[in-house]
Amino acid sequence: MKALVLLAVLALAGCGGRAALEPAPGKTMPPKPYAAKTVPTTEDLLKPSMQSRPARSDELLRRSEERQDDRFELPPQD
Repeated sequence: MKALVLLAVLALAGCGGRAALEPAPGKTMPPKPYAAKTVPTTEDLLKPSMQSRPARSDELLRRSEERQDDRFELPPQD
């Protein structure tokens, strides 16, 4: 049983390769974007943009507050 667990751990340890990413054989990197000064590297392409990972607001509600009147909040029309 211990040998099986050890073998599984060793097999999983080999899966996490740290080699640099390269394009597939016969493929090239994407072309330089129109407004970019340089061609982006693989690290640049893998970094998520601010739109895909927006900052999170952690502000908590400290106390209950009455909502102010909203003169545009009207009941539905029949």
